[in-house]
Amino acid sequence: MRKPVIAANWKMYKTVSESREFVKKVVPACESFTGVEVILCPTFLSLANMVEDLKNTSIKLGAQDLFWEKEGAYTGEVSPYLLSDLGVSYVIVGHSERRGYFGETDSQVNDKVKAAFSFNIKPIFCIGESLEQREEGITKKVIERQLEQGLLGVDSSSAADLTIAYEPIWAIGTGRSASVEDAREVIAFIRQWVFDNFSPEIAQNIPILYGGSVNPDNLEDLLAQEEIDGALIGGASLKEDSFIKMVTAANNF
Repeated sequence: MRKPVIAANWKMYKTVSESREFVKKVVPACESFTGVEVILCPTFLSLANMVEDLKNTSIKLGAQDLFWEKEGAYTGEVSPYLLSDLGVSYVIVGHSERRGYFGETDSQVNDKVKAAFSFNIKPIFCIGESLEQREEGITKKVIERQLEQGLLGVDSSSAADLTIAYEPIWAIGTGRSASVEDAREVIAFIRQWVFDNFSPEIAQNIPILYGGSVNPDNLEDLLAQEEIDGALIGGASLKEDSFIKMVTAANNF
């Protein structure tokens, strides 16, 4: 049985001190939970302090992005080598905001996925369609393309450490969430693709999350779906009480 995953993507919010205060309040409430994998993804500036704050707890630390080269003259970028040395366990790759605002291509996302694996960092690989694509009825075609190109050249041993997040672009930060049935259907499609392209065992074991205006009010309905293994959460993960409530709900599934 797959363990639920609750991953917080803080985007460009929280100073270093605010991040540390969050951890002080959340760790005592959640560190004893064994039924859920909790991941916090703060800004790059907070990572070093949070590595120390989360040491000897069950809560994992993730970065929000990475560059695909180990090192070099890439001003402003952060490599998987640097993140691995720091002690980061996860990294978000291919988030729609990276694709949309910064023009990341499927090929670049693929480079980042493979770079993360090469330094033993687990990628949270994000895919999802736009509202226009959904209305055109091509959601599954878009998802299939993102899977094929984003995971090109990834072998089965690496894929076993993959986390996939289905995030319909039109639901991110809008307050509008996909229906439970829509989310379940697309995530089932993703799992079948993994079954066909990697192995039944990997498809059975890897977590596939939903993201897009997830909050304490809709999380339980999502988790009740057999195919949905948790959530990648933006705005609702910024408040301690809200986050603790969602982690508690996932731990009880």
